[in-house]
Amino acid sequence: VQLQASGGGLVQAGGSLTLSCAASGRTFSSYTMAWFRQAPGKEREFVAAISRYHWTDYVDSVKGRFTISRANAKNTVYLQMNSLLPEDTAVYYCACRSLGASYYVDDYDYWGQGTQVTVSS
Repeated sequence: VQLQASGGGLVQAGGSLTLSCAASGRTFSSYTMAWFRQAPGKEREFVAAISRYHWTDYVDSVKGRFTISRANAKNTVYLQMNSLLPEDTAVYYCACRSLGASYYVDDYDYWGQGTQVTVSS
């Protein structure tokens, strides 16, 4: 599986961005898809995940602001980010695994290359 993330950019605090992650392969619909992020000097952290059954989970800091969704016909997962804060600044990575959602980096089998999100105050 190859993952290609896009949609990052520079936005002012309070603004919105939508990230996309396009996946190769015919089994996209069977994978759990997730977004992680890594800020400078910090460890990569879980942001959101969506299972094959469209069950979703989020880190507390983004609940109510971010929405993860998937379009299986397009082999694409999205992260709609609203009310962005400077602390959301990070490189955002998409990842997938064949099992259920997990918060742990090491549980994911495939990773995209990352897309930079910068939120100015």
